[in-house]
Amino acid sequence: MPASTRVDPYKNFNFRVEIDGIAVAGFSECGGLSSEVDVIEYREGQDGAVRKLPGLTRFSDITLKRGITRSDELQNWYRNILNGQADRRSGSIVLLDDQKNDVVRWNFVGAFPRKLEGPHLKAQGNDVAIETIELAVEGLERVP
Repeated sequence: MPASTRVDPYKNFNFRVEIDGIAVAGFSECGGLSSEVDVIEYREGQDGAVRKLPGLTRFSDITLKRGITRSDELQNWYRNILNGQADRRSGSIVLLDDQKNDVVRWNFVGAFPRKLEGPHLKAQGNDVAIETIELAVEGLERVP
């Protein structure tokens, strides 16, 4: 019997964030790569069975965390939104293999920063100062 080839899953720490095709920053965490479809339930006339139809599709906010640097590109994007500018962008979260090759991509569209959170500062700590940005997205698609 021939030996089977073992296929290990990819590791969650090898990823890159691109916004409008540019790798913006090194992020330490990314979450919220999910979508869901509402369910519409109904029944017909005398039929006692409940029928189900797909309803609205919803996409979760994407949460990104990174160490604070001098780069103010994300802050400027957020400032545009605060000033009432419709500054929507597209991007990707790209999972990498051990050789840093792209293996899976989640493309998002119609994104804008909805929340920016500064770091939790502590005089007795020695951790990296982490900021969090939440992106509201209108669409998310996994591309193998």
